[in-house]
Amino acid sequence: MTTVLVVDDQPLIRQAVTDILDGEDGVEVVGDAVNGREAVMRASALKPDVVVMDIRMPELDGIGATAEICADPLLAETKVLILTTFEEDEYLVAALRAGASGFIGKGAEPDEIVRAVRAVHAGESLLSPVATRSLIEKYVLPGGGRDGVGAGGGGGSVSASGESSSGAAPSQAVPPELAHLTDREREVLLLVARGRANAEIATDLVISPHTAKTHVNRIMTKLDAHDRAQLVILAYETGFLAPGS
Repeated sequence: MTTVLVVDDQPLIRQAVTDILDGEDGVEVVGDAVNGREAVMRASALKPDVVVMDIRMPELDGIGATAEICADPLLAETKVLILTTFEEDEYLVAALRAGASGFIGKGAEPDEIVRAVRAVHAGESLLSPVATRSLIEKYVLPGGGRDGVGAGGGGGSVSASGESSSGAAPSQAVPPELAHLTDREREVLLLVARGRANAEIATDLVISPHTAKTHVNRIMTKLDAHDRAQLVILAYETGFLAPGS
């Protein structure tokens, strides 16, 4: 059974999402909330498997609520699925930073919403690394987004051997945020940030897919990342991976 908390300040949307999910076998809506502050309180009390979270809400928005939920060790198993609209792309990177596991549009078909909830509960990310890179380049890196926040554009990509991906000397040392990773883990992180799946990482590094998955899981634990999309953001913002590399 997948338990769900539905969070939206619009009653019609809350009810519609609740009706869609409650009508499915194996899914149960255990509560709802009208703003981010109430969402945090109800998530703490109910400990749902998935929180379906709107972004724009009074008192505390969905990004702030997501950050609080994902930072709570007692809610480590709770995943956040952002309910969004197309014009809110600039908020998606902030939600990823906060720990969201994926996104679903408010105009999605009912079966798409159900699949998204189940996928997030299963630990899948609903935003691919490639899509994450596109968002970062558009909204986070210098000249891209309205906030102008991000990696500073420096960096260049660095392999575990200390060389850049082109074989030349790296433009800078390993970012301090990644210094506690092993050489192999930094190599795997670089491939994750380039959008490689575990099977592709295994082929590139001549290791088994199981070993590749183990490395990715260890990296996420060390960097306190909820999913691969967050790893992509970290790689860019630390300068470990440069745009277009």
